Amino acid sequence: MKEAFKGFDEAKLSKNHLKISLVAGMGFFTDAYDLFSISIVLYILTLFSEKSFPLNLKVFNMPLSSYLAVSAIAFAIVGQLIFGFISDHLGRKKVYGLEATILAVGAILSAISPNIYWLIASRALLGIGIGGDYPVSSVIASEYGNVRDRGKLIALVFSNQGLGIIAAVLVGIISVFTLPPSLSWRFILGFGAVPALLVIYFRRKMPETPRFSLKVKKDLEQVERAASYLGVSFEKKSANLPKSDKISFTTFVKRYWKYLAGTTMTWFLMDIALYGTGIYSSFISSAIVPHLTTASLKEQIIVVGLPYLVGLPGYFSAVALIDRMGRKRLQILGFFGMSAIYLLTSYLFRYSAYFEATFALFALSFYFINLGPNTTTFVIPAEIYPTERRSTGHGISAAAGKLGAAISVFYFPLLKSILGLSYLFLALSLISLAGIAFTLLLPETKGVSLEEVSEEAAVQYAF
Repeated sequence: MKEAFKGFDEAKLSKNHLKISLVAGMGFFTDAYDLFSISIVLYILTLFSEKSFPLNLKVFNMPLSSYLAVSAIAFAIVGQLIFGFISDHLGRKKVYGLEATILAVGAILSAISPNIYWLIASRALLGIGIGGDYPVSSVIASEYGNVRDRGKLIALVFSNQGLGIIAAVLVGIISVFTLPPSLSWRFILGFGAVPALLVIYFRRKMPETPRFSLKVKKDLEQVERAASYLGVSFEKKSANLPKSDKISFTTFVKRYWKYLAGTTMTWFLMDIALYGTGIYSSFISSAIVPHLTTASLKEQIIVVGLPYLVGLPGYFSAVALIDRMGRKRLQILGFFGMSAIYLLTSYLFRYSAYFEATFALFALSFYFINLGPNTTTFVIPAEIYPTERRSTGHGISAAAGKLGAAISVFYFPLLKSILGLSYLFLALSLISLAGIAFTLLLPETKGVSLEEVSEEAAVQYAF
């Protein structure tokens, strides 16, 4: 008897491992582009308001700009929960092109929006596709990954978020340089359909993951296809496969409640910081840097894009370190860095003479977010849950994150006007410290097989 997945776990890193991460990562490129491009679009629409887009009009005592900013994020929660559940029942492959199609349609509808209400609804549809990409892409990367490189392969998928954010900034700059404001924001939103359409074909050609095929579907032919795809030896035999009872959702929650508390709360707290400062980065930068609002729109877009550029190396630092340091240590390091930086930013913001240092610290916070919890909160839930509920567990964790993001984005302008940015940064510092406490609930997954870390009985197969 030999563990069925030993060949996959001990396989050397191959070009097809990287291809899987690349195809999965293209979805995250699109997700990030779509989520963060709205920051630039909001800025353009605020400066050059159109009659059909009255952003300051209040509905239920909140401006329409808040609904526009939060619509994709809020409906990402729906996508994460639905696709996470479906993926554990129908398979990763069967839903691995549908969410990309929804992304493309949502982006196109956003670009042709005749009014603010159409745009909000289109962004909501887009959000469902964005949410669906989280559990499916992460689990595919983890279930194909080898033990030694699994962390970097999942992190590599997520690092495309950084590239998507930078693409949003670059497309924004090119648009405002070449197009009138009335067309530039539409081009920015419509461009999000391009990478989504490109990736659909490649996703449909990818084999089902070996763990889902064997553990859930008992389909040895699909396992063989996955093994052949990675160049792993796996022989089909006539011996009966062992029975494994399906884990009910109630049993799953009872057995993994501690892990669920750790993955949901750390992601919830991290996204409060990331999306509050990320979506409103342009407005925060304007508050920090004197006379920025009197500069040209082109100069403003360049300045407000700088924090995203500073944050980009954080993703790839995480890819390089995650299998060396371990997930927990990297997450704690990131949260600690965030807390310290937010505390200093809160203090320096009170003194306008130090605006360069304040802006530099604000930009540096994005590096520590991406180095630590922004990456690790995506990686850990893809590893610590059993195959039968792995996508569901990741979907729940990601949904908790987007709930934090939605709350932050929706109420950030209100809290900014009530508390001021200095106290908001102080609150973010305390939130980051709370993230460290919840990280302690999680196991370390570095160098451990998925079956071992999830305490899932490894499927045995007679060769």
